[in-house]
Amino acid sequence: MTEPGQPIKIFNARTEWLRGEGLSCDVVLSSRVRLARNLAGLPFVAQATRTDRRHILDLCRARLVGAGLAKQLMWLNLHDAPPIDRAVLAERHLISKQLARGVLPGRDAAPDEPRGVAISIPDERLSVMVNEEDHLRLQTIRTGLDLRGCFEQIDAADDSIEAGLDYAFHPRFGYLTACPTNVGTGARFSVMLHLPALRMTGEIDKVKNAAEDMSLAIRGSHGEGSQNTGDIFQISNQTTLGKSEDVLLAEMQDEIVPRVVEYERRARTMLLERRRTILEDKIHRALGVLRGARLMTVDEAMTLLSQVRLGVVLGLIEDLPQQTVNHLLLIVQPAHLQRIANKEMPQGARRIARADLIRERLGPGTNETPRNGQ
Repeated sequence: MTEPGQPIKIFNARTEWLRGEGLSCDVVLSSRVRLARNLAGLPFVAQATRTDRRHILDLCRARLVGAGLAKQLMWLNLHDAPPIDRAVLAERHLISKQLARGVLPGRDAAPDEPRGVAISIPDERLSVMVNEEDHLRLQTIRTGLDLRGCFEQIDAADDSIEAGLDYAFHPRFGYLTACPTNVGTGARFSVMLHLPALRMTGEIDKVKNAAEDMSLAIRGSHGEGSQNTGDIFQISNQTTLGKSEDVLLAEMQDEIVPRVVEYERRARTMLLERRRTILEDKIHRALGVLRGARLMTVDEAMTLLSQVRLGVVLGLIEDLPQQTVNHLLLIVQPAHLQRIANKEMPQGARRIARADLIRERLGPGTNETPRNGQ
């Protein structure tokens, strides 16, 4: 268990889900399955008193720590954690931004609001948030397209937790949740996709419209309300009532995500065949700026790294591992940047530090790819 006020020991690690491996990893950055659960006989978080929420936290923490969910499990009381550490956890997708800030539905942020998270270490595949919108939010996250692997792990974790806690469950409606769209299985299946070619070819709106027609949500990398900076999108099911976990899983793993992956790959092929010189110029200009800039905003870094990642997976850049670019997409974020520097920095200083970090990680390189046998 992490002591109050002490920095967490994971910040310099390369989180497992950005390894750049697994099925369709050229397009699919990560897969995630999330379950919403509540304890029977206790009010939902938004309706609970602070005493209730403290009681919920104590019950859940005791069960999570003792349930054998992982070989190593880190527990963190988020109300005791420094703001920078909570922000890092949100950037790593281990907790939501709302939980990081202590936001309850319809209320202002309260950093001292009783809440916590359990995280499997060092792989960070499993995390369980306590006192977010629901009493428990379980999630598993893995590299590439691996929703089945995620679901197997989270199903086992859910069974272990339920063996010691009584969930709120209705024989007709299923698991009862704070938000009606989660009632039923309480399950959300989502993937994080890198779709630069669809954006470049103007086809991304067609994907968004198709997703809405299939009752899917397509959002930025941090879910509802976030921007799709760096051409990174999150696609997930919107409702959980009326379909089993197996049906939801099969639809996402075998039908919907492979279709989007194929659209993106076709767009990439079209760019190579019809606009190769323009594409190469854009990619190598991006790499040149990243390797030479002295100031860099996070949005600019994400945009340029998106273009470079496309060049890497297409073989247009040969001196960079995909994992290096994936990792940079994470550590250029404000909280990670400050944790690496081990100090808080104003925005201007972060722009300098971000550019320095990128140049260091990318190295000088050659910036050249042979074309047409030359």
